[in-house]
Amino acid sequence: MRRLLAVAVALLLAAGPAAAQAPCRQALAIGLDVSGSVNAREYRLQLDGLAAALASPEVLARLAEPGPPVRLLVFEWSGPDAQRLLLPWTELAGEAAVLDAAARLRATPRLGAAPTTALGRAMEYGLAALGAQDACWTRTLDLSGDGTNNAGPRPQDIAAPEGVTVNGLVIGGIAIASDQELADIKQLTSYFRAYVLRGPGAFVEAALGWDDFETAMRRKLLRELKAMVIGRL
Repeated sequence: MRRLLAVAVALLLAAGPAAAQAPCRQALAIGLDVSGSVNAREYRLQLDGLAAALASPEVLARLAEPGPPVRLLVFEWSGPDAQRLLLPWTELAGEAAVLDAAARLRATPRLGAAPTTALGRAMEYGLAALGAQDACWTRTLDLSGDGTNNAGPRPQDIAAPEGVTVNGLVIGGIAIASDQELADIKQLTSYFRAYVLRGPGAFVEAALGWDDFETAMRRKLLRELKAMVIGRL
């Protein structure tokens, strides 16, 4: 019952106004891991890093291209019943809209989060939100995470609707390329590839540590936006 309620709430909160059925070139839902392993500093590095990546010149130019806009939603997640909508579906129609979305993310305060990592439930939440965006040319769910699922439904048991891509961004503990750190990132990357990614062309990006999150997010956004443009040629 809780699972069905969570999905229903996600649809209601994320659907947006009636204009949401207008064409858009990409619906992008980004889910940020804020589980117990993420401290206050890392929380800000993640949220501010996403804002900075969106406002970077390269990403900003891609997002602000003329024509049908990109539509963005951002949420954070931790335990099975802990998903928080940070930015409802927002049309990034021009530079001003992108910069406003980035400013709203920077101004978001941290609230309490569950200690567990319910990656499968985060997938359900994001996929439910994307279900209301079937007028968009492409639909993508991005999930960041620094660990594997340990609560709620398993990611490998979550089915993605046809035409939806699920990508990942894995985060290492420290931004030092030690043998152990690289091994840990490789293991987490393999986990995401095996159980989280969905759809043709799905990929996982890696950040060595939280200080590297902004750079990794910028790389990932550029790759996704480029793939969307190529797909329309």
